[in-house]
Amino acid sequence: MIIQTGLVGTPKHELDTPSLLVDMPTLDRNISKMSSTIIEEAGVNWRPHTKGMKTPVLAHMLLDAGAIGITCAKLGEAEVMAYAGIKDILIANQVVGPRKIARLVNLCSRADVIVCVDDIRNVNMIGQTAANKGVTGRVLIEVNVGMDRAGVEPGEPALELAAQIAACNGVEFSGLMTWESHALTVEPIEEKKRVITEALDRLTETADLCRSNGHTIDIVSCGGTGTYWISAFHSGITEIEAGGGIFGDIRYRTVFGADLEYALTILSTVTSRPDATRIICDAGKKAMSSDAATPEPIGIPGVKSVALSAEHGKIVLEKEANDPDVGDQVEFVAGYSDTTVVLHDELYAIRDGVVEAVWPLPGRGRVQ
Repeated sequence: MIIQTGLVGTPKHELDTPSLLVDMPTLDRNISKMSSTIIEEAGVNWRPHTKGMKTPVLAHMLLDAGAIGITCAKLGEAEVMAYAGIKDILIANQVVGPRKIARLVNLCSRADVIVCVDDIRNVNMIGQTAANKGVTGRVLIEVNVGMDRAGVEPGEPALELAAQIAACNGVEFSGLMTWESHALTVEPIEEKKRVITEALDRLTETADLCRSNGHTIDIVSCGGTGTYWISAFHSGITEIEAGGGIFGDIRYRTVFGADLEYALTILSTVTSRPDATRIICDAGKKAMSSDAATPEPIGIPGVKSVALSAEHGKIVLEKEANDPDVGDQVEFVAGYSDTTVVLHDELYAIRDGVVEAVWPLPGRGRVQ
């Protein structure tokens, strides 16, 4: 990948469009806020999820801010991070099948990789492959506390799997994890706290059950950006996985209630003004996601609606206006960073309106 290092020092309004930007002072404040809440106030470890970041540069920034390691969604993402020198990686997903398990075991030779499991057949295959390679793979049991996606049920089902893992060569049972995502959109906040507390009680009670039956539980992991400021303070939790909040975005703030600033934007150019209430831009669905929240234009008053097609963004105004005109730039706040970053090859770090760095996104497309 060719990175345009010659653009460092360029005013952002001189960039070609569409371009993906992150405002560095805002990013720094978001990182500091998440780090201080989780590490200093709650007193638990931080292992931020990087599935929406796609670059080791940001992962290293989080480690510098006090994170003990990182979380990845996919094995391919973990490989990118490990080869960039990151040693402590949780794959918050199941890694299944001979081809992927062989890659997982090879990665264990380079980094301390932990993988989530919920099926003893999968554990046995990981253990056998790891033993043949002469390494040990660490595993966490994923526990379903209400999301109803993957994971074993709390209590006895999790304990049974823990006992089976303990008898398996080539793997080390390190604890439990969950994702209490069913609480993300619960309102009011008192009810959200109640739902999270009930869910995490099931997780921590399962951890206690495992301990009382002789199993060592070093890790009890949970918490995304939409819940971390509650989940981090739950008794018995040892680490939090929230990471996407460093970008802020409309979904995290307005749907999930995260008190973080907008840092990620998409720079576009006005390509057409068919009439005084319509603004057409060169950033559509291929430049910014609208699947979870619609991007919002910055600095344009009286916006009635925003709609995206493949290559175009359409802003409709409530009243006629001459600005912005053809050739002017419009900057949009990202609707949902996780599904926006993956649309770009590089991320422009902006400070005081000027390009400070251009970062490749090598985790993009690493879905295997």
